[in-house]
Order: sequence, then C-alpha cells, then structure tokens
Amino acid sequence: MPPLPPNSALLVIDMQEDFCEPHGTLAVKNGRQIAPLINSLLSLPFKITIASRDHHPSNHCSFASQHPGERPFTSSHTIQNPASTSPDSESQTTTLWPDHCVQGTKGCELIPELDATKIQHIVNKGEDIRVESYSAFGPPFRKPEVSMSGLKALLTDAKVERVYVCGLALDYCVKATALDAIRAGWQTYVVRDATEAVDQSEEAVGAVMKDFEGGGVKVIGSKELLG
Repeated sequence: MPPLPPNSALLVIDMQEDFCEPHGTLAVKNGRQIAPLINSLLSLPFKITIASRDHHPSNHCSFASQHPGERPFTSSHTIQNPASTSPDSESQTTTLWPDHCVQGTKGCELIPELDATKIQHIVNKGEDIRVESYSAFGPPFRKPEVSMSGLKALLTDAKVERVYVCGLALDYCVKATALDAIRAGWQTYVVRDATEAVDQSEEAVGAVMKDFEGGGVKVIGSKELLG
C-alpha cells in the first residue's frame, strides 16, 4: 500500500438516503454502491475524516414545492446574497429540486452501508432556508459569507495540507466542495471511482473534469491511495 501523504483529510460528501437508490427522492444511480470503497478509504490513516450532510428545513428555497407553479429538475431560482447591502450583490441561480434531506426524516440520514464509526466529524449544510449550498464549506457567497458550515475551521485547526474528496454527487456537491477547497489553499484531489454523478453522460462528466483541470483540482483513482 502506498504511504498516505501526511496531514491529509478525507471529505465524504452527502452519502445520504435521499441521494441513493432505491427510495431516495434525488437518487444518484449507483450512489449506494460506492460505500464499500469509501469505507476502505476511511480505513487509511487520514489526519481527519469528515462527512457532510444536506440538512434542510422543510421550507428550503431549493425545493420546487416552495415555488408555486415551478417543477423540480426543470425550473430554477435566483438567490441574492441575503447578507449583502450592495446594489450589486452576489447572486446564485440554482436548479429547483424535489424535497430532499429534510431534517428529522429517513432521507436525511447517512446510509447504513457507510461505516460512520470511521468518521470523526459531520458538518451540516443547507440549513439556512434563504440560500443553496452545494459545497460542504457552505453557500457560494463571499461578500460577505453566509451560513458557512464550519468545515474550513476543522481543516485549518487540524493543520491539513491535502484534501481528498469523495461521495455524492460528482457534478454538484463533490465538484463545489473540491473547487472551494483549492480556492482556500489546500491541495485537492477527487477520488473518481469513489463518486458518482447525477448526469452520468460522457459529455457532462467531461465538462466536470474540465472544471477540475481549470481550477487545479487533481482527479485520481482509489488505487493511488489503496494500492
């Protein structure tokens, strides 16, 4: 087994019932099947292991049910930074989704196939009804930041140098988390075979790979860590 670089963190993104077949309201094809590989990664001597969860109130702004006449997957919603007083405040346009990962529901729970005993910390995101948060760090607004998850502080306090990202879904929350991690100054790697995408077409996955390349995120296979 190759040695794991020192001061490395593993981020396990949104391995929750609502993102997995057969009953998830926003299920990613084959999402549940990557859990054994993630468990193998969790067995490596990472300095810190962190799982993220979507943890929405029932009236979250990303739910199509909160926008009369709108439909999940095809409708969108533009969000202004609610903490900004600038007339040119940051904005985010997000797809509207079915209700998912609602606090206190089965769909919000981490799947049982994931070995939670190997996860040292859980960070919640999406708790603020006003903003969407694909990234495990929090919403995309920076002027000022709004409702961040505390992930950055966990990594900083642990003196992490490298971040490895896996989980669900490659083209949304894994992507946003990895790009935020590298912007924050960490060497960042996505473990490709330990993640699955919502849109698994070659074109869509290729576009994500280009975003990673442009942002400086490295994409690796699990064999580079597990041997």
